[in-house]
Amino acid sequence: MKIRLNRYLAMCGLGSRRKCDELIARGEVSVNGEVVTQMGVQVDPDCDEVRFRGEKVQPEKDFIYILLNKPLKTVTTASDEKRRKTVLDVVNVPVRIFPVGRLDYNTTGALLLTNDGELAYFLAHPKFKLPKVYHVLLDKRIRQIDLHYFRKGLDMGDFVTAPCRAEELRIIDNKSYLEVEIHEGKNRQIRRMFAKLGYQVEKLERVEFAGLRITGLKPGEWRRLTNKEVTKLRKLVNERRQEVLEDLNEKK
Repeated sequence: MKIRLNRYLAMCGLGSRRKCDELIARGEVSVNGEVVTQMGVQVDPDCDEVRFRGEKVQPEKDFIYILLNKPLKTVTTASDEKRRKTVLDVVNVPVRIFPVGRLDYNTTGALLLTNDGELAYFLAHPKFKLPKVYHVLLDKRIRQIDLHYFRKGLDMGDFVTAPCRAEELRIIDNKSYLEVEIHEGKNRQIRRMFAKLGYQVEKLERVEFAGLRITGLKPGEWRRLTNKEVTKLRKLVNERRQEVLEDLNEKK
């Protein structure tokens, strides 16, 4: 049975389907000796030979799932043209893995790395609205009306944020320390939301991603997920997929 090339590459542990589309567009993938750059090409896993940068790739048989407490000043990529430290330098395992989604260079916290491209696709895709919880230290006290804007949705100009949970946990040196939970993943969204309201984020840490918390992990430390955690992740993804399908059916 034929499947889309990007899905096949994801099954081989090269990244999420979106990331694999980028690899195809850059001309880094060939099928039966011919470079493929167009989207939507289908392959037969049993018959076709697929290569990435000249190396034959095959679906992973054993998946690995790692939760990292990403330290400061690391980039969430496999390599960096500026020679900065990457999360793969921190998590040095003898298996090709990749990060699910991104955290900014100066943002710390929960980051999942895996070679399960199929699961990564659903975990990273914004339409599945998986929860992400952040702890935020601002440069000053926050006004209660601004917490209201977070909870109702904030007009960012190019988009309006979905309602999110935002609460002040405590005051540190007359600065607000908050917990914010979002279900989106726009670029630098947390920092941009606070900047829109006149605040500067001094410290940003993601303490939870899709139900996975970094409790007990110091910055730079990581651990493998338990079988129970992986099962829970898959259940969460399946529930959100079902919700998306039901929403689409209602709109028809």
